[in-house]
Amino acid sequence: MHTENWELLDVIYGDLQSELLRGLLEAQDIPVILSQEGAGHNVYPVLVGPLARVEILVPVSDLSQAKEVLKKYHAGEYEGENFPNEKIQGTNPENDLDETS
Repeated sequence: MHTENWELLDVIYGDLQSELLRGLLEAQDIPVILSQEGAGHNVYPVLVGPLARVEILVPVSDLSQAKEVLKKYHAGEYEGENFPNEKIQGTNPENDLDETS
Protein backbone atom coordinates (compact mmCIF):
# COMPACT_ATOMS: atom_id res chain seq x y z
CA MET A 1 0.00 0.00 0.00
CA HIS A 2 1.42 3.36 -1.09
CA THR A 3 1.04 6.24 1.34
CA GLU A 4 1.50 9.80 0.08
CA ASN A 5 3.71 12.09 2.16
CA TRP A 6 2.25 15.52 2.88
CA GLU A 7 4.22 18.75 3.14
CA LEU A 8 3.39 22.09 4.77
CA LEU A 9 2.60 24.64 2.06
CA ASP A 10 1.55 27.62 4.19
CA VAL A 11 0.08 28.70 7.51
CA ILE A 12 -3.06 30.82 7.42
CA TYR A 13 -4.98 32.43 10.27
CA GLY A 14 -8.73 32.03 9.87
CA ASP A 15 -11.16 29.61 8.27
CA LEU A 16 -12.31 31.83 5.42
CA GLN A 17 -8.86 32.35 3.93
CA SER A 18 -7.87 28.72 4.37
CA GLU A 19 -11.07 27.47 2.70
CA LEU A 20 -10.56 29.91 -0.17
CA LEU A 21 -7.03 28.62 -0.73
CA ARG A 22 -8.19 25.01 -0.45
CA GLY A 23 -10.76 25.64 -3.17
CA LEU A 24 -8.21 27.33 -5.41
CA LEU A 25 -5.70 24.49 -5.02
CA GLU A 26 -8.32 21.77 -5.49
CA ALA A 27 -9.47 23.56 -8.67
CA GLN A 28 -5.92 22.92 -9.92
CA ASP A 29 -6.29 19.19 -9.03
CA ILE A 30 -4.04 19.53 -5.98
CA PRO A 31 -5.32 17.59 -2.94
CA VAL A 32 -5.34 19.59 0.29
CA ILE A 33 -5.52 18.84 4.00
CA LEU A 34 -6.32 21.68 6.40
CA SER A 35 -4.90 21.05 9.85
CA GLN A 36 -6.44 23.19 12.59
CA GLU A 37 -5.63 23.59 16.27
CA GLY A 38 -8.19 23.13 19.01
CA ALA A 39 -10.88 20.49 19.42
CA GLY A 40 -13.73 23.01 19.46
CA HIS A 41 -12.46 25.02 16.51
CA ASN A 42 -15.55 24.48 14.35
CA VAL A 43 -18.00 24.91 17.22
CA TYR A 44 -16.61 28.30 18.27
CA PRO A 45 -14.67 29.79 15.35
CA VAL A 46 -11.60 31.76 16.36
CA LEU A 47 -10.25 34.41 14.00
CA VAL A 48 -7.09 35.51 15.83
CA GLY A 49 -4.32 34.00 17.90
CA PRO A 50 -2.91 30.51 17.93
CA LEU A 51 -6.31 28.80 17.77
CA ALA A 52 -7.01 30.48 14.41
CA ARG A 53 -3.91 28.85 12.91
CA VAL A 54 -4.60 26.60 9.91
CA GLU A 55 -1.82 24.64 8.26
CA ILE A 56 -2.28 23.94 4.56
CA LEU A 57 -0.76 20.58 3.62
CA VAL A 58 -0.33 19.21 0.10
CA PRO A 59 1.22 15.99 -1.23
CA VAL A 60 4.99 16.25 -1.70
CA SER A 61 4.51 15.35 -5.37
CA ASP A 62 2.33 18.48 -5.85
CA LEU A 63 4.34 20.88 -3.69
CA SER A 64 6.08 22.83 -6.46
CA GLN A 65 2.82 23.28 -8.40
CA ALA A 66 1.02 24.34 -5.20
CA LYS A 67 3.75 26.90 -4.45
CA GLU A 68 3.32 28.34 -7.94
CA VAL A 69 -0.47 28.58 -7.48
CA LEU A 70 0.04 30.30 -4.12
CA LYS A 71 2.57 32.71 -5.64
CA LYS A 72 0.13 33.64 -8.42
CA TYR A 73 -2.68 34.05 -5.89
CA HIS A 74 -0.63 36.47 -3.76
CA ALA A 75 0.38 38.37 -6.91
CA GLY A 76 -3.31 38.86 -7.74
CA GLU A 77 -3.19 36.83 -10.94
CA TYR A 78 -6.48 35.06 -10.17
CA GLU A 79 -8.49 38.26 -9.62
CA GLY A 80 -11.25 38.61 -12.17
CA GLU A 81 -10.97 34.98 -13.25
CA ASN A 82 -14.22 33.35 -14.27
CA PHE A 83 -14.07 29.88 -12.81
CA PRO A 84 -16.84 27.53 -13.96
CA ASN A 85 -19.60 27.44 -11.37
CA GLU A 86 -22.06 25.15 -13.12
CA LYS A 87 -20.70 22.22 -11.12
CA ILE A 88 -22.04 23.72 -7.90
CA GLN A 89 -25.80 23.37 -7.67
CA GLY A 90 -27.62 26.67 -7.37
CA THR A 91 -24.76 28.88 -8.56
CA ASN A 92 -25.73 29.15 -12.22
CA PRO A 93 -27.70 32.42 -12.49
CA GLU A 94 -29.61 31.15 -15.54
CA ASN A 95 -31.10 28.33 -13.43
CA ASP A 96 -32.12 30.73 -10.66
CA LEU A 97 -34.53 32.67 -12.91
CA ASP A 98 -38.12 31.56 -12.55
CA GLU A 99 -40.11 32.82 -15.53
CA THR A 100 -43.44 31.64 -14.09
CA SER A 101 -43.45 34.07 -11.14
